[in-house]
Amino acid sequence: MESIQRFTHRLLPIPITGKCLKPIKPTPFRTHPVAGFRQTRKPIFKPAFDFGLTTRTSHSSSARARAGWLLGLREKKKSQPETVKAGDPVLHEPAREVPPEEIGSERIQKVIDDMVEVMRKAPGVGLAAPQIGIPLKIIVLEDTKEYISYAPKEETKAQDRRPFDLLVIVNPKIKNKSNKTALFFEGCLSVDGFRAVVERYLEVEVTGLDRKGQPIKVDASGWQARILQHECDHLEGTLYIDKMVPRTFRTVDNLDLPLAIGCPKLGVR
Repeated sequence: MESIQRFTHRLLPIPITGKCLKPIKPTPFRTHPVAGFRQTRKPIFKPAFDFGLTTRTSHSSSARARAGWLLGLREKKKSQPETVKAGDPVLHEPAREVPPEEIGSERIQKVIDDMVEVMRKAPGVGLAAPQIGIPLKIIVLEDTKEYISYAPKEETKAQDRRPFDLLVIVNPKIKNKSNKTALFFEGCLSVDGFRAVVERYLEVEVTGLDRKGQPIKVDASGWQARILQHECDHLEGTLYIDKMVPRTFRTVDNLDLPLAIGCPKLGVR
């Protein structure tokens, strides 16, 4: 990770200006019959992990975001951070822990608020700080009855997907509680427009600190466990495509096509 001095030398001459994300009209898409999200009569959503509709971003914009945070520079006008895309080093390098005494600071609380806002507007069910250009170990996640209602019941049942309230976890540490695994499609705002099958543990335990700096422990199973693994991977510089079953990688439009011969079946192993 580049030092504060390098960020200062390279980026201070550049105006630190934010670009609000422009509303994007969702477009219909096809999904896999088991793990995707298909169109219903309700508004079209794509909530799963960091799934969502976002504007394009660039390395320079994410670098400015990181430099602004590291140097303590603040924007006078409120703006929403852009989502960083695959290829930016911040997504491929381990994030740093947040000193516990700094969790209650205005800067860290602003990072958390921005993450929640970006996740909900995407819409998505999880986000890690590196995805908005901040190399810190912070994750947020939330799954609602509304989001789940847009997916077929047989699908959410197979995924063991249930609603849960907003979780903010700082410096999370994750461990699996069972050797049982499941294979389902995943996607990511940072690799927008694509999906692939990833094998994940069915039960995990995550410990860390909440946004008030108090200890927190989450025992999760099913879809929530998958989201936690996906987001914690981001903090280690790992994207889902680093763990995917390669021959299952596809565009969103091709989700309803059958898996190639030799690919593992979806579901619990």
